[in-house]
Amino acid sequence: MTARPRRLKARVAAPAALAKVARQLREKPPKRTGRTPPAERTDASPLDVALPARTIAVELIAGRAHYDRIISAILAAHTSVWIATANVKGLLVEDHRAAPGRRRTLRRGTYVSVISLLDGLAARGVELRLLHAELPSRPFREEIAEHPRLLAGGLALARCPRVHLKAVIVDGALLYLGSANWTGAGLGAKGSGRRNFELGIVTDDAPLLDQVQGMFERIWSGGECARCKLRDVCPGPLDGRA
Repeated sequence: MTARPRRLKARVAAPAALAKVARQLREKPPKRTGRTPPAERTDASPLDVALPARTIAVELIAGRAHYDRIISAILAAHTSVWIATANVKGLLVEDHRAAPGRRRTLRRGTYVSVISLLDGLAARGVELRLLHAELPSRPFREEIAEHPRLLAGGLALARCPRVHLKAVIVDGALLYLGSANWTGAGLGAKGSGRRNFELGIVTDDAPLLDQVQGMFERIWSGGECARCKLRDVCPGPLDGRA
C-alpha cells in the first residue's frame, strides 16, 4: 500500500522539474555555434517566404486532368500565358479547330504539336513566357525554328538552372502549382500506363496569383542574379550582365 502514493508523487513532481529546466534555459544565454540564426541572416531573398495560413478555394488535379484542365486553359488564353518548369519537351495535343469545309467538333480530332497552337496564340497577341531550367529538347527547339513568329519573340524563353518550380499562369486569372513539367508525360498527354504520376492544384485566388506572379517576374527579370552563387557557371545570367 506504500508503493502507490510514491508513484503518484513522482507523476506530480515531473511538471515542476520541467518548469525548472525551462526557467534555466530562458535565463542562460544561448551557446554560440558559429552559425547565424535564421532571423539574423543577411542573405535572405524575397523568394524566401512563408505566407500566413488562410482559406482559399482550390481544385486538385492529377494525371490526365493536367491535360484536360491546364492545356485547355492555355489554348483558351486571351492575354497571357506564363509557364515555369524544370524540363521542356514537345507534346502532342488534340486539335479541334475547324478546318476548311469542316465544322469545329468536340469529338476526337487530329493531333498536332502544342507549339503550333502556341503560335496561334502569339498571332492573337497573347503574351507567352517560358521560364525553364534545362535546355529544351532538340525536337522542341527544331520545331520552334519552323515558326518565325515564335522565334522572333512570340514565345519568350528565359533559362535559369535554379528553376525547379512548376507553375502555369493564364491571363493573370488562373494559377496551376504542382509537380508536372512541360512534357507529355508530365502534363498527361501520354496514354494511361505511360504518363507520370503528377499532382497539382488550380485556383483563381487573387492574392496567391499576385504572389506567384511577383516571384516569377523576379526570376524572369534577373532579380536574383546578383546574389546567385552559381553565376559563374550560369549559361546566361538573366540580369543581362556578363
